[in-house]
Amino acid sequence: MYKYTFGLLKTLRGFVFIATVGVAALVFLGATLTSSLLYEKLLEQRSLETSSEIAQQNFNTIYQALRQGGSRQQIDELAADSIRAFSSTLDRIDVYPGKTETGRYGQWQQARLPADAQQAMADGKPAVQKTGSHLRYLYPVAAQPACLRCHAEAKTGDVLGVIAIQHKLQTVAATVRIYYVALFLILGLLVLLVAAALTTFVTKKLNRSLGLFRSKVDSFNSIKDFDQLDISKVDFGFEEFNQTFDNVARLVEKIKGVAVDKGVLEFEIRLLEKFIITSNVVRDWRQFIKTLLLDINQIIDAYALVTIFRVEEEAYECEIFWRNSPSGKTTQLFEKILRRQLHDHPFFHGATLVQIVHNIADEGGALPELSIEDIELQTKTLLLETPRIGGIVGIGVQSMMAQDNVRHMVIGSILTTLLNLVGSVKAIYKYTKDLEHYATRDPLTDLYNQRMFWELLGYEVGRAKRHKQQFAVLMLDLDNFKTINDRFGHHVGDAFLQAFAKVLHSAVRDGDLLARYGGDEFCIILPEAADTQAHMVAQRITELLESFSMEAPDGYKIKATTSIGIAISPNHGDNPKDLFLVADNMMYKAKKAGKNAIAIPSADEMAEVFRQAGEKSIMIQNALDQGNIVPYFQPICSAASGQIVIHELLMRIQLGDQIVAANDFIEQAESMGIAHKMDYQLIEKAFIQIREQGYAGMLFVNLSPKALIVGEFVARVSHLAKEFGIAPNRIVFEITERETVSNLSLLEKFVLDVKLQGFSFAIDDFGSGYSSFQYIKRFPVDYIKIEGEFIRNMLQDEVYLAFVKSIVTLAKELKIKTIAEFVEDAEILAAVSALGIDYAQGYHISRPSAAIHVVGGTAAPEREMLLEI
Repeated sequence: MYKYTFGLLKTLRGFVFIATVGVAALVFLGATLTSSLLYEKLLEQRSLETSSEIAQQNFNTIYQALRQGGSRQQIDELAADSIRAFSSTLDRIDVYPGKTETGRYGQWQQARLPADAQQAMADGKPAVQKTGSHLRYLYPVAAQPACLRCHAEAKTGDVLGVIAIQHKLQTVAATVRIYYVALFLILGLLVLLVAAALTTFVTKKLNRSLGLFRSKVDSFNSIKDFDQLDISKVDFGFEEFNQTFDNVARLVEKIKGVAVDKGVLEFEIRLLEKFIITSNVVRDWRQFIKTLLLDINQIIDAYALVTIFRVEEEAYECEIFWRNSPSGKTTQLFEKILRRQLHDHPFFHGATLVQIVHNIADEGGALPELSIEDIELQTKTLLLETPRIGGIVGIGVQSMMAQDNVRHMVIGSILTTLLNLVGSVKAIYKYTKDLEHYATRDPLTDLYNQRMFWELLGYEVGRAKRHKQQFAVLMLDLDNFKTINDRFGHHVGDAFLQAFAKVLHSAVRDGDLLARYGGDEFCIILPEAADTQAHMVAQRITELLESFSMEAPDGYKIKATTSIGIAISPNHGDNPKDLFLVADNMMYKAKKAGKNAIAIPSADEMAEVFRQAGEKSIMIQNALDQGNIVPYFQPICSAASGQIVIHELLMRIQLGDQIVAANDFIEQAESMGIAHKMDYQLIEKAFIQIREQGYAGMLFVNLSPKALIVGEFVARVSHLAKEFGIAPNRIVFEITERETVSNLSLLEKFVLDVKLQGFSFAIDDFGSGYSSFQYIKRFPVDYIKIEGEFIRNMLQDEVYLAFVKSIVTLAKELKIKTIAEFVEDAEILAAVSALGIDYAQGYHISRPSAAIHVVGGTAAPEREMLLEI
């Protein structure tokens, strides 16, 4: 096709040639005219230069005559001689005497002094004036010392007069310009006449050819007219056109085999308009398919539609939609063909259909009996990964009809649209079910999630009150579960949690409610159960867990125990929060008792729990819920320089204008089991304040004992540090020595985890217990805070001073930094510095405040920040 199109372009080559010649002529003529104008401009410039030279020469002649005392007559004769000598350019010469000279020379011919001469007389500067075709040069005559002999009344520099010389400008001859214009007009007219003649000739032939082609196209109105469309028999007057449209004719012949009638396309458009997936379609998609099958029969004699979709790993749904009611024989035959055709389908991989459901679109009519030769089943396949669903749709038509190319293409289009519809409906339906499920379920264990647990607990409280029944709440926490995650990986830990959930299922009744509260914490609600039944269930769980083990990838048998706390309604509380509080406290009581234990409150323990909980518990819980945990900062200085280089964070609760210190609530918070949550809130607020103020020091986090039990604590702080842009090596975790004596094994595991994450570690109140030196030997300690009692009394007690010296010496040898607490005056600060202690803290340095501030000058190069909770 391109080959003959190039021939057509050859026909147009003449037009391009003519146009090129015309453009060249125009360019030539334009250049000629431009050159004439440039020449005229050059002549004018040369005329100006010549005039200036002549004017200067004539001025010099007259000026010399004036200096020699020439008379007026002599001056006039000189001017006349100059005009005669330069008659072609010099027009006139005028001499204008000043007022002081009229007496000597009398009045000159000029009636009055012209304005330009007056201006030259006034400023004493030469000037050039161009007026029309004349150029006027004005030369002031200034008095020289020699002139004063004749002009006694004048002074040196006075203007004695003005000499004006007027020239005519030389212009280009008008005849030359006329020649150029005439030549331009003649050549331009000749080009236009030739181009018009050629254009008329070619246009006539093109119009005749286009008219012939248009008449053929106008005769084509439908697919049937393809038979009469034969443009190859027409002579278009140009060989290139004839060759090109011969190929168009062959293209028309090919189109005949694939063209689809407009009516079929309009039906497909109407069909696509129906494929808007609404809630009604999702809800009643079967009725939609029935209606669609009846609509399809307007253009195709289709007797059935088939949908087969996988809804589970090996479960398939197959539905056949019949146009009319089939006979039993037709139904069996169609199922046989369907099973045979699908048996080798790659989607099924040899699977079989377990059930086929039949639907009838129009039950008012009967489907003709079909033989095996009549049935032709076309199918298309859809596979979706998310959600994991796949399927096949098929349409049953008469065998002869499927062989028609047009009908075959329409069937393929309908199948594609049908496949998208049914696949989308199935996917949306599955998504909806998944959303409903995981809104209430934990995705890992498939138990109820925390949100659903609180809803169920509230519902059970109301139900038990109405029926005046008891029920139990069990709180479970897997002991040392973090060890499994750390040793074998989280994928093994997740598998263990799933297995533990199955153990719980086997230990309870069908009506009991199981929930995963979070991490390795689980909750159980036992309806219509008293303390005896609750204890039996808890005991059953511990026994099942004792006999349970899971094999790790390396063959190691993984086992675990659990600590269980029990609360009974209404004995231990009549609202969800109280029941959960009691069960949670009992769970931590079981852990403190050595783990793998069951705890249920006695009457005395209940009184103690609620006595302690009381208003203080409400205050603490409200502070946590309402975000009233606030950070306070106490500065710490460098003992050597006295400059403040560190801050320690302290926890406070804000109640209106009142600030509650940590000593007043921290123990109660720990007993409530929410101290670690308060830690999270405090650390997050401290990080926010540090980022806002641009403080770039280290962060020293003083942990509560609960943090050693909560396996996710370090990971949570690590996440917060990343969120606020604080590197792990800027964070130091601090444990008070008094609180760690009975938890050395747990502490060792915690410290190793801290160091692996890139954090640092410190011991607070160092020297207050019996295990101080064991700590720094056993753990990779980076900082020690020396017990404040030693610091405060070391100047009065030699024993305390010896203790401090020993601690400092040991720390220096081990490259551990030291911090002195309770520095209350300048004398103690001086002693701390003399002993070589790195940092000092106490009221003498500064009291805690809500702001991070620097007191005593710029921070030292190695700035550090200690955060204590």
